[in-house]
Amino acid sequence: MSDTLTIDPARTALLAMDFQAGIVAMAAEAGAEAALARTVDAIDLVRKAGGRIGYVRVAFTDDDIAAIPANSHFAAVATPERRDHLHADAPTTVIDERIAPESGDIVVRKTRVGAFSTTDLDQQLRAAGVDTLILTGLSTSGVVLSTVRDGADRDYRVIVLADACADPTPGVHEFLTERIFPRQGTVISSADLAAALGA
Repeated sequence: MSDTLTIDPARTALLAMDFQAGIVAMAAEAGAEAALARTVDAIDLVRKAGGRIGYVRVAFTDDDIAAIPANSHFAAVATPERRDHLHADAPTTVIDERIAPESGDIVVRKTRVGAFSTTDLDQQLRAAGVDTLILTGLSTSGVVLSTVRDGADRDYRVIVLADACADPTPGVHEFLTERIFPRQGTVISSADLAAALGA
């Protein structure tokens, strides 16, 4: 991390993405628990500094599933095993209780990989005066990658907490955080966050 990195909490939101029961369980061997624990601490730091907290989860209603085109990659959601696992009412899509949202937090439900394209997240962030995003999530090659790209295209300052993300494919997390994400954002460790917030 650059020694000059500073984050203005008043203009910042930490997004905890796809830390929901089913995904945390599936990614346990990939370091999901460690990433979640660091996200718990990061949320606490950002809250105390006066920043916003946002939560993103992936879940489908019956209408969402019915509207997926047959040629879409997401048509697999309609299969019985995926449908039950990713349905909006399923316990597997509930945000992990260790980072349960509090009153006033931003919470969105998405039906695609990235945090923005199927939600009103951008509108909520802009209404709150947010121009800086701190990203944590599961997985690095899924929601984190898509949100880094889309967030940068929307002119947000993007910061990825590398050790508060995890990916099930060996080597992919390291490749993305070391080679790809720095092209569109800043990559730091959770240990760097307090200093950057001025805490």
